[in-house]
Amino acid sequence: MQDKGLLSQLIQNLCCLPGVGPKSAQRMAFHLLQQDRNGAVQLANTLIQAVDNIGHCQVCRTLTDQDVCEICSQSSRDGSSLCIVESPADVWVVDRAAAFKGLYFVLHGRLSPLDGVGPDEIGADLLQQRFAQGEVTEIILATNSTVEGDATAYFIAELAKKYNIQASRIAHGVPVGGELEFIDSGTLSHAFSGRREMV
Repeated sequence: MQDKGLLSQLIQNLCCLPGVGPKSAQRMAFHLLQQDRNGAVQLANTLIQAVDNIGHCQVCRTLTDQDVCEICSQSSRDGSSLCIVESPADVWVVDRAAAFKGLYFVLHGRLSPLDGVGPDEIGADLLQQRFAQGEVTEIILATNSTVEGDATAYFIAELAKKYNIQASRIAHGVPVGGELEFIDSGTLSHAFSGRREMV
């Protein structure tokens, strides 16, 4: 009976992962226990090390096991260009998908007064200190295309204006390979308002 209780606990704990429901958690648990116990031990050890040793970069606030992350440590990066994102996961996605060679700043959320998230909670004071240093001349706002994400982008753009820093917002619209008949009206509206001249 104790084994059954531990198995249930493992399945329940796996459900804490995003997008993992009871059925998926059950499949993972049985796979690890029946077919890959070495992998399970390695996963458990790595997870413990990650929880104990990964914190936030002192410069951009992304996740790292160093005081300053690998991106901020690269001298080849353009320190005058700063991409502002909502989460460390966004840094990971943008840095691998885009041809962006500047630096990042992670907000760890977005403005949401109803949820008690104001400028202090997203690190606006730290961002302002970064602006005041004078190295940043351009910011790219890569917050999500939501009401809160738009409000956050607008707030930061206004903050940047005080330091004569140019602010731009990433384009939102029709995905590559997307067909217009399957695009929702909000996305299509963004695509039209963010249109560019053909060269």
